[in-house]
Amino acid sequence: MKKFLSLLVALFALTFLQNSASAAEISPAADDGVLCLPGIYLLDGAECLPAGPAAYRTEMAQQGIVLPLAPLPARKPDFALTQVFTRYGLVRTPNAPVYGSVEDALKGNKKNAVRRIDSPFSYISYTEEAVVDGKRFYMIGPGEWMTANDVSRIGSVPLFQGLVFSRTPENAFGWVLSYLSNGPVITKRTPGYENQDYTTHVLSNLEVVQIYGETRIGEEDWYRVGPDEWVHQNVIARVLPNTTPPQGVTGDRWIEVNLFEQTIAVYDNRQLVFATLIASGLEPFWTRPGLFQIYSKIDSTPMRGSFEADRSDAYYLEDVPWTMYFDQARALHGAYWRANLGFPQSHGCVNLTVGDARWLFDWAVEGDWVYVWDPSGKTPVDPEQYTAGGA
Repeated sequence: MKKFLSLLVALFALTFLQNSASAAEISPAADDGVLCLPGIYLLDGAECLPAGPAAYRTEMAQQGIVLPLAPLPARKPDFALTQVFTRYGLVRTPNAPVYGSVEDALKGNKKNAVRRIDSPFSYISYTEEAVVDGKRFYMIGPGEWMTANDVSRIGSVPLFQGLVFSRTPENAFGWVLSYLSNGPVITKRTPGYENQDYTTHVLSNLEVVQIYGETRIGEEDWYRVGPDEWVHQNVIARVLPNTTPPQGVTGDRWIEVNLFEQTIAVYDNRQLVFATLIASGLEPFWTRPGLFQIYSKIDSTPMRGSFEADRSDAYYLEDVPWTMYFDQARALHGAYWRANLGFPQSHGCVNLTVGDARWLFDWAVEGDWVYVWDPSGKTPVDPEQYTAGGA
């Protein structure tokens, strides 16, 4: 009975306050202290006091965060794009022999090798395998066999996929790269390291976060990834949607390669339609900044090369999938050998996962623009510093 009477009194008081508010004009300076309903009050002259939840939501809105947070207008591409029907292997033996038959491979007489794979970084593709006397062999071409002692099979290619967009998002966004951190990526309540105010929110590797603002602390940038949540720029590969075509682009579709962020953004009809992680050229084999056009599309192609005099950087790659050349030997292509993306690793090409390369290959046509830039300005632009480039 006491609980019922207490509830009745509370309801009466609430009804009285509501009737009083509707019966009189309330000014912002009124002394009766009527609170605003939880909402956003950005204009002066509200007929209530924007305190409590309303004050917090208004403060967040002023900082570009509208609660509740809206999801990105995006989805994963079709998972079937990640499927490959080529079988690959890592060549793990220096100067590995290739034999003309299974019998020669079984004997292991390297003097009978028809050729050798002498690049330090080498991957082969194989069409058949055979087991003889408990030993495994791979056919990498007509009349060409290698032993399992020299080759480690790749079980599956990396399956990471970017995002397909139904419209251009309002906020920047990016992927968390916890493998670039010294430990787990935990958000902070304030930017910088002065305050040890870490939250309990751990961001998982490759998690997608929206970025609602940034600030510079000393020489480092910090990104706001939620209300009272900040992370250091080094653990986020960011995309900043920009639907204005780069200077020189004719038409309304282009591919933007951001060397600093290690991301790619694809625009069609001046709308963002796709974005994902990449791995570009590692110094001194940078991916050259500039404006280019796709001049050749190839479903699968071999790649090999070397730029150092001692061939210490030599590479040999068979059946590189979904390749699109845009700047001499530099191409956008799938990299089945890359376990992680989001940082420079290549000889100048723009590496993607196989699934993302397939999406891009299906979307693009020869003549499409490729805009490569480095907003940090650290990548050289002098053409004299560039070779033809490579994988």
